[in-house]
Formats: sequence, structure tokens, C-alpha cells
Amino acid sequence: MILELVNAYKNYDPAAKSKAEILLLYPGVKAILLHQLGHALYGLELFFLARLVAEISRFFTGIEIHPGAKLGRRLVIDHGMGVVIGETAEVGNDCVIFHGVTLGGTKFDDVKRHPTIGNNVLIGAGAKILGPITIGNNVRVGANSVITKSISDNLVVVGSNQIINP
Repeated sequence: MILELVNAYKNYDPAAKSKAEILLLYPGVKAILLHQLGHALYGLELFFLARLVAEISRFFTGIEIHPGAKLGRRLVIDHGMGVVIGETAEVGNDCVIFHGVTLGGTKFDDVKRHPTIGNNVLIGAGAKILGPITIGNNVRVGANSVITKSISDNLVVVGSNQIINP
């Protein structure tokens, strides 16, 4: 699992000089690995400990991932500062999330209130994806976009829910 994650970063980032550099110095890797611990604790209903791990992770990485969030394999969080992933968010495999992205909720009820992100999705810097919506597979979300409606597979979306045919 760790090697798979490090390899995903190595394949994605031409600036990465070594796997050791990625493992030790990339905040996204640390945040994802700590999230796995917090998510396991959350699954055991050790909610306080799970949130404590998440808080420690946020302190050291600047990336806030609620321990209830479900993350797919080979997720790359590039730079990462300011990324927020809410409790009921789900992120598919082989996704890339840039700094300042929010996968946030629009309700305070104890229901699914955060987005579901498909596989192979790229989310540009500063994008906000809000509510219990679905972003399809192979979607590209432009920087600083605000998405509040579900997006079908294989599309590019920019601005405020504006779809561009790729």
C-alpha cells in the first residue's frame, strides 16, 4: 500500500527526485497515511482517537481529512495546503487533488452531505465541490471552480458548473 502510494506520486510528479523524498517530505503522503490510521480507528468507533489523529495530521501537513472520509488508492494530493475533505466524502482511485480544494457539505444533518468523486479525476487548485453530488470518472475540474451539481463521466467543468466538452 505504501509503495503503491509512493509510486503514484513518483509517476505523477516530475520534480520528485526519489521515493525516499516522497515518503519523508511530501505532505500529501503523510496526510493519506495518517488518514488510514484515523479511518481505521473511526471504523472501530474510537471517534475521539480518530479525530485526534486527524488533528495531528492537519497540524503537520495543512491537509484536513475527516477520519470518516473514504479515500481510494493512489490518491495524489499535490502541495496540499488548505485541502479539506469532509466526513461523508468519497474519493475514487487514481485521483489528483491540488492545494486549496474543498470537498465540503451543504447540510448539518447526519446524512450523506459531501461529494462522491469517481476514478481518475483531477481537481484543480482552489476548487470547491459542495454537497452530496457525484463527480463522474475521468472528470477534470478547473481551478477555483465551484461545483454544486453532479457531473457525468469524461467531462471538463470550470467556473460555476460550466461544462466544456473535452
